[in-house]
Order: sequence, then structure tokens, then C-alpha cells
Amino acid sequence: MPGTSKKDLPWKRILLKLSGEALLGEEKDFGIDRNFTEYLAREIREVHKLGVEIAAVVGGGNIFRGVSDSAQGMDRVSADHMGMLATVINALSLQDALENAGVFTRVLSAIEMREVAEPFIRRRAIRHMEKGRVAIFAAGTGNPYFSTDTAAALRAMEVKADVILKGTKVDGIYDADPVKHPRARRFDRLSYLDVLQKGLKVMDTTAISLCMDNKLPIIVYDIKRAGNLRRIVQGEKVGTLVKD
Repeated sequence: MPGTSKKDLPWKRILLKLSGEALLGEEKDFGIDRNFTEYLAREIREVHKLGVEIAAVVGGGNIFRGVSDSAQGMDRVSADHMGMLATVINALSLQDALENAGVFTRVLSAIEMREVAEPFIRRRAIRHMEKGRVAIFAAGTGNPYFSTDTAAALRAMEVKADVILKGTKVDGIYDADPVKHPRARRFDRLSYLDVLQKGLKVMDTTAISLCMDNKLPIIVYDIKRAGNLRRIVQGEKVGTLVKD
């Protein structure tokens, strides 16, 4: 949509939810693929240039996950805190890629570590976004037993985002894993109750319930297809929309 102005966009403030696994790209089994973070930075920059206010929540599964096999035998609280710290590493990596692409950012952490990130303060986060900075929220909610999906839903509501955009490896929500089941059916639109009742692996039930209670839409889309993020914020139908 050439010449689209911010006032014409359906989503003016977005929260982008990225899994830690997304940062693996195609090349790695562990850690961060620098080429992929640079690609992500370019995708986010395109949307940023349209005047969209952007926040992001990044998982930590590419480094450590509290419920993973590597955490077996550990105290759950300790393992979850390790997972939260992994999200800080990913947030700093995304920040570096964005700033190299010319986009100003701030990392705000739910666990205080002033040398590397600001503490999360809701009004400060909103102000950063209003000033055109990408706010990257790290360390989940700061509490064990809560996933980064739940953190994304919580932060989206706190900063009054219009929508959560969940970037995944597939082009929407299916009734079965499309990698294992080639005939799996993709949904264009679902209600929150559909997701909960069908047990679809979109976000965890706490996150879906929070979004349902607060009428916050979710769009699940293929993060690896260049231009998808821009197409969504310009109003094109991409991926699967979860909404009442």
C-alpha cells in the first residue's frame, strides 16, 4: 500500500512475540543465528518506518528452557530463572541487530540488572514507544511458572498494544502439525474458545485466557517469509487471526 500513513493502519501499536527457537534460524541447533537476527531487524525496521509503535518479547528456548530435558532434576524455580536470563541474552542480541539497522531500542527487564537493561516500568515503556523506540521486554514476568507467552500477553495489555503478532515457523494455526501431517487444515480465523477447546498449540492457556478476557487479538504468522510483518500492519490477511 504505497503512501500508507499511520492513521490508515489497522494496528498502530503492536507487540511482537518471538520464540527463542526462532533465533536459531536455519543454521543452528543452539544459540543465536546472527543472519536471522539481522533479517528480523530489517523486517521490524520496515514497519517502524511506517510509524507503528513496536514492542517485542523474546523467548529463551534456544539457550535454556525451564521445562526442557536439560532442566530435569533441577528445582523448577531455579530452572525458570535460568530461562528468564536466557531471554535477556536474546533481547540484547535483537537490540544490537536493530541498532545496527538504525532503529533505536530499549531493553526493559522484569529482573533488575541495571548494567545491561532498564527495569520494566510500564509508563516508561509506553513513553519509549511513543518516542519511536522499539521496547524489548526481557526476563518474562520476573516470576517462575509463567511462560514468555503469558509475559507477552501481560506486557501487551500493560502498554495498550492493539494486537499480539506471534511469529512462528509455519504460516498460521493448523488442526495438526503441518510438518508431520501434510493434510493438516489451516485456519484463517478462530475464536479464543476455539483455541482452548481444540487444544491448539498457539500460546499457553494462561496467555490465551488473558487475551480473551481483555479482547486482545492475536495473529499467528510465518516469520520467515520476508514482508509478512509489513503486510499485516498494513491490513492484509496474513496467517491466522484469533479474536472473538
